[in-house]
Amino acid sequence: MGFNFKSGQLFAESLNVKEIAEKEGTPVYIYSKNHMQNQFKKLDGAFSRKHIISFAIKSNSNLNIIKLFSALGAGADIVSKCELFRAKKAGVDPQKVVFSGVAKTVNEIEYALENNILMINAESYDELLAINETAARLGKKARIALRVNPDVDPKTHPYISTGLKKNKFGIPYDEAFEVYLKAKEMKNIEIYGIQFHIGSQLTDISPIADASAKVADLMKHLRDKNINFRAVDVGGGLGIVYSDEDNPPDVKEYAKNVERAFSDFKDAVIVCEPGRFLTGNGGILVTKILYHKKNGEKNFIIIDAGMNDLLRPSLYQAYHKIKPVMQSGRPKIKCDIVGPICETGDFFARDYEIENIDNGGLLSVFSTGAYGFSMASNYNSKPKASEILVDDNSYTIIRKRETCEDLISGELI
Repeated sequence: MGFNFKSGQLFAESLNVKEIAEKEGTPVYIYSKNHMQNQFKKLDGAFSRKHIISFAIKSNSNLNIIKLFSALGAGADIVSKCELFRAKKAGVDPQKVVFSGVAKTVNEIEYALENNILMINAESYDELLAINETAARLGKKARIALRVNPDVDPKTHPYISTGLKKNKFGIPYDEAFEVYLKAKEMKNIEIYGIQFHIGSQLTDISPIADASAKVADLMKHLRDKNINFRAVDVGGGLGIVYSDEDNPPDVKEYAKNVERAFSDFKDAVIVCEPGRFLTGNGGILVTKILYHKKNGEKNFIIIDAGMNDLLRPSLYQAYHKIKPVMQSGRPKIKCDIVGPICETGDFFARDYEIENIDNGGLLSVFSTGAYGFSMASNYNSKPKASEILVDDNSYTIIRKRETCEDLISGELI
């Protein structure tokens, strides 16, 4: 475990979290290197055939985290030019990079082609035309996959569902066959693979198995038209445990289902794009209690972290376990845990039962290694928190806390 309590005190690997926070200040993101490495090795070991694990940079885009996975053999799943720039800086092999996203600009397509990434996952016919035209202008042939929308319910939050007809992502399943035939006729397009991604935070792996079966069937029909595939990108989405009552997905069963679905395409490399699964429970956000407040019967604990630091509770009403860094054994109170931002939506939890510790005490918000700092903002001109990577009994500051000067550094008067 990356984070656990010993004698009522929270530790990050072998380090006392309270001591880190007192030295480095709050709010602060603390990551466990050991947890992230173990998650990668668990997923990597679940596959028995050739595969590439392309880390979803959007989940945690710190260069040190990308580099950590690259050193283990990972590639990168990117959704922007600057994510590819980050991947390059962190030493990721371009031949393990896949480019997703519905709105790639011509400039981004150029950058991907110039860096010879593994493949661009086209999400519409219009985008496919733009890729072909850009490749022709550069005198290159673009390796592509079409992102197919298999219309499978991922059984997750609607905001992170991506594989239904009503979602903006991918090419509809019943149109993909014809689009592949058109792609085959384009002079500057090389059909390299096929991709799908049905959603995030999937703890039930059966929808991925269902989507895999549908996509494999489409591939068989395309093979009859002499379209062959060197890569099958099954997307990301593997979930994590946010609550003690949740059950983690079975990664061995996940890999077995994927390999079984594409058993007729043994020469194709399997690409998967995990993000949250690798980093989510490898991070905590430590915050200080500023004030207690009571409005009638309503209790509030006001902390120094806000929706600018962690957006998920406000955006998705997402649950994050919250515990005192130093457990006191005091009676619990039911309260809203809220931040300093001038929005009613600035909350981390509502009607949450937690030990009633004093002002100045520290709270840990768990499962924030993914979509925590990467979704942070400077709303209300709040400087972004620092990030720290713990490795057993030592730690490294991997992003300095922002200052007021940092916030205005790009502005011109």
